Parts: sequence; structure tokens; C-alpha cells
Amino acid sequence: MSPPRRVELVVLTGAGISADSGVRTFRGAGGLWEGRRIEDVATPRAWARDPAFVWRFYQERRAGLCAVEPNPAHHALAVLEAELARRGHGFALVTQNVDDLHERAGSAPLHVHGSIVHLRCEACGARVRDVEHVDPERFVPCSACGQERLRPDVVWFEEVPRHLEEVDALVVRCTHFVAIGTSGLVWPVAGLLATAREHGATTVVMALEAPENLVRGDVFLSGRAAEIVPAWTEAFLREID
Repeated sequence: MSPPRRVELVVLTGAGISADSGVRTFRGAGGLWEGRRIEDVATPRAWARDPAFVWRFYQERRAGLCAVEPNPAHHALAVLEAELARRGHGFALVTQNVDDLHERAGSAPLHVHGSIVHLRCEACGARVRDVEHVDPERFVPCSACGQERLRPDVVWFEEVPRHLEEVDALVVRCTHFVAIGTSGLVWPVAGLLATAREHGATTVVMALEAPENLVRGDVFLSGRAAEIVPAWTEAFLREID
């Protein structure tokens, strides 16, 4: 009798999973982010042109994190990770979200688009976790080098997402790839589903609506993440038992 196959699961999460915790999704009608043009709040040029405006935008979002909590989908993924580790399987969580809800649920995701709970110094590169200083009218200086203002430690448009080589290596060798609450529009991360598919992984997509990168052959589960993710994780653990 051959030994059971080792599972290597990669989960990618997007705005849909955080929306069920009350986090507003950035992208809206017309490509606006909560009524703001992307060019005004989410590019290096916007930061250089009007740092006070960009800072207020992100400070409001940073302050809002205290009003939201991880939902059942976040917790289910944390439980899944622990159970897969106990059984000797592999698990990696990759998120496009800049909130810290996965961490608060007990996971350690790779943030490809950075994190708003962290601030970064453009002068010396220092990176600090900061959720206390959320005054929209006051910059936070760098305690390491004295630079007058830190920037949100997020990846803006025109900047390169993080951990791409590590994530790509994980996806190439995974046996199962799951995308939760993603639009399939933001590249290069949107291409991970195709990469997993091309390398023979079982691909599952969970979202309210079919994303742009869904194709025939992907398993599509329609619904709110807080409802369908816990049910899927339980079924997945039974399937590989």
C-alpha cells in the first residue's frame, strides 16, 4: 500500500474575505478607491505631490482597523493551517489585503501588497508596526534616522508586489490552489491561478461572482467567504484524511 500523498496547499485571499469583517473594499465603480481616484491616493507620484492628502486617506483606514475583527473565514484558515501541519502537509497563505485580520486570527500570511499596520521610512528603510499613531493630520517621524515622515508600508500602483519569487515557487509545486475573494484583475498576482493550473494543481475559487481569471476546470464556489470558507475547509480535511 503506497503512503498517502503529501498535500501542498496555497491559499490566496483578496478583498472579499475582509469585506465580511466590515472592511470596505478599495476598488469601486469607475476604478475609484472609496471615491478617490487611484492616481490621487495610491501611487508614488501622489505621495510626492500631496503627502498630506495621501496620509489622511491611509490614516483613516488604519484607524478603522480597531473597529473590525477576523470573521469565520479567517479563523477557519488558521485552523486549517494548524491541522495540515499536524498531519504533515504543507500550507502557505498569500494575501493581497493590507489589513492584519489574518494575523489576528492566528495565521502568518505573505502580504504581497504590504500592510497598513506597518509604516516604513523611505530614507533609511526602517519598518515599524504602528497602530497607535493614527492622527490623520500628524505625520509619524522615523525614530531610527529622524526623517520627518514615514509612509504607509503598502505597495502602491507602479510599485512591485512583494514576495513574488517565493510565492511563485510555492504555487509551482502546490497540489491545491485556492483563491478566496479575489477579483482576478490585479496583476501579477491574478496570474497565480493560471500558474497553479498549468502545473497540475487542483484549483478552487470562492467569491460572490466569478472572477476575471476563472476558467472551465476550476472549481467555483459562489457565496460570502465567511459562510463558504469554513464549510470548504472542513470538507477538504475530510477529503485528504
